Amino acid sequence: MKCPEESLERIQGLFNIAITPFAEDGSIDFVALEANTERILEFGYDGLLVGGTYGEFATMDVDERVNIFRSVMSQVGNHLPVLLCTAHSDSRVVFELTRLAGEMGGLPMVTAPYVSEVNERHILEFFELVSGYSSTGIMVYNAPGIGITLSPELIGRLADIDGVVGLKQGDLDPTAVDVLCGEIQGRIRVLAASDLALLGPLALGFDGVSSTNSCALPELIHSIHRAIMTENTAVAGRLQRLWYPLRKLTRQYGQPQTTKAIMKLRGWEGGHVRLPLLDLSDDQVSEVGKALSELASHSDASVFLAA
Repeated sequence: MKCPEESLERIQGLFNIAITPFAEDGSIDFVALEANTERILEFGYDGLLVGGTYGEFATMDVDERVNIFRSVMSQVGNHLPVLLCTAHSDSRVVFELTRLAGEMGGLPMVTAPYVSEVNERHILEFFELVSGYSSTGIMVYNAPGIGITLSPELIGRLADIDGVVGLKQGDLDPTAVDVLCGEIQGRIRVLAASDLALLGPLALGFDGVSSTNSCALPELIHSIHRAIMTENTAVAGRLQRLWYPLRKLTRQYGQPQTTKAIMKLRGWEGGHVRLPLLDLSDDQVSEVGKALSELASHSDASVFLAA
């Protein structure tokens, strides 16, 4: 992507949230990262999100994050739009990562500052500043798990800032979703931040969804998205219900560690997580494996998943 107008045009559909595969010694496994990216390209996803919350950006230093950006962008090029998470507690790092992400042709994705006593004026001025660092525009990431949760009213004001082309919305409360669809639809692109509850936001008019579990269940997530976008809501609902047992375990044991465990069970390189997260225990992996086998044996899912 070369400019905000192009970003606004292309940021829609189903985005894979790439996990970061860490080796046992804690290093980044770039061979696995490339293989996982290639798999998503083959399945026909609409875009990628790199180095996000479930990519464990907070556990990496700046050089590691830049190297991940470069690795994926060199592989993907301009074939798909790529969101590059540039969040950090230090605004100077945010500005530098945002500049680099835009220069690479990605769309920087930025959280609100996560420091104490931040108010709306601080947030507005921060986004006005950071948007000026990117040649491709920026996406606001409303991440309730990281600091403040942005209200729909504040998001409406952020949408007026030059260079803000999108929102990744982590607050999927039905009222918030309804207000956003009514107030900012058509002004900027809006992606639902979670595949755990993707049907409602998409049905109401969100432009797309970002999905961590598509690293582990790429065929199924892709089929659910395709069904809802072709207005086959009955099929979309049925397929979404199929993997509820796995969704329940991801909520219980956490993402991305559960996603990485499923990838390993399927013969793919999910790798390890970094502290303070912990890999699943053997008993937890066994429980996840049982749920995966039950999913694969279901007649509606067997077309997608191997047992």
